[in-house]
Amino acid sequence: MSKNSFKEDKDGFSELLESYQAFKLGNISIYIDEEGFEDIIEYFNENERYTEALEAAEFAVAQFTYSSTLLILKADTLVSLRRFEEALFILDKAILFDSQDPVIYIIKTDALLALSRFEEADEVFAEAMKKFDTDEKVNLLFELADVYDDYEIFDKVFDCLKMILKLDSENEEALYKICFWTDYTGRNEEGIKLHQFLIEKNPYNELAWFNLGAAYQGLKLYEKAIDAYQYAVAINEKFDYAFRNMGDAFIKLKKYKEAIEVLERVLELSIPESVIYEAIGHCLYKLNKFPQARFNYKKASHLNQEDSQLHYKIACTYMGEEKWENAIKSLLNALKFHIMQPEYNLAIGKCYFQTGDYDEAIVHLSNVVRVRPKNTNGWIELLNCMYFSKQSEDGYEYASHAYEITGSKPVFLFYKVAFLLELGKSKQALLYLEQALSNNPSQLKILIEINPSVLQNQQIVDLIARYKKKSSRRK
Repeated sequence: MSKNSFKEDKDGFSELLESYQAFKLGNISIYIDEEGFEDIIEYFNENERYTEALEAAEFAVAQFTYSSTLLILKADTLVSLRRFEEALFILDKAILFDSQDPVIYIIKTDALLALSRFEEADEVFAEAMKKFDTDEKVNLLFELADVYDDYEIFDKVFDCLKMILKLDSENEEALYKICFWTDYTGRNEEGIKLHQFLIEKNPYNELAWFNLGAAYQGLKLYEKAIDAYQYAVAINEKFDYAFRNMGDAFIKLKKYKEAIEVLERVLELSIPESVIYEAIGHCLYKLNKFPQARFNYKKASHLNQEDSQLHYKIACTYMGEEKWENAIKSLLNALKFHIMQPEYNLAIGKCYFQTGDYDEAIVHLSNVVRVRPKNTNGWIELLNCMYFSKQSEDGYEYASHAYEITGSKPVFLFYKVAFLLELGKSKQALLYLEQALSNNPSQLKILIEINPSVLQNQQIVDLIARYKKKSSRRK
């Protein structure tokens, strides 16, 4: 085929197009050679003027009957026009003139897949693999991988890349691509075997070691993944993606100090990224190093100012230090982005509760249960707030609603008891307490935590004692 000469010689190509227009109008003195027609057809195709491309192809084939290249261009244009059966007919004709052109097999596979004739497409693939030598086969496999990708036949994409690496174990493009497709298709076991084979051929293949680590990581075999990444960075000490993945594997193993060490190496080797500072902040937070974690979260936020989660995480470091007012400021920043986000509202509700601002706490905790009505934690925090702000009547109603909407969680029976006692309804409280103890006695501690004085109520103490005796007899 021509090399898109119309891009290289615009003036010359303009003259060619003018000649073509005159040729179409019947000027018999105009002569366009085979390469000229190739350029014209490719020009129309690249500009998505497929009908004009097909018209040019038909003129060209009429002039050069035995040109496999022009027949292939015509078939390619027919595929673009979704006239797949016609394209296959033309390709069968082209193959008679030149069965060694790999483009025939690419277009034929494309047309057969479009017609859902998968078995025939497999036959064409097998035929092509027998026909070509290594270099041509590698190029063909890359093209076929793209065709399979277009039709979302992702396992075939993996197969093509695997075959390329069997033929050319050092092919960087295939090594980079197969890492993604191994993870995407979930074929990690095959990925491990393939890259072990490649490493046996060349123990210094850093990309093979990296891909081996990624495949192990896909199977959650983090220790083995780390070993593979360490080989990769031993071969190339500036392999930042290996350090990055190693950091993630250390985090999964909760080895936060080791994760920080390798993630800091990533910062040395590459342009600073928000996600790396955030990961380091996460590790420091898990180590209860709240000021250092906050420092890294703030660096991450500076690089990604639209990420509300970073404001939330900064707030969590303040909450870890019980600096409630500072935490509230950060959470208000987070809520500017997502005002009803349950996680942010729950956190700020807890902070307002700690500062004694129960009204604000209730506003935000009410948002939590409105968005996630079946979430137990949101209801518990809201009920605690209502209890300590002496809103007993409303609290009892909310506890009843929470019990119903969360599928009769026993914890809310204990809250009903607490509110009923505050309302002076001891008999009703005792009935609910008996029901609560019968369902889940371990949650009695919740009632005692919010109201330790219940242990001074003789009727409650007697009921608890009776229940304990009953339980011991059952045992």
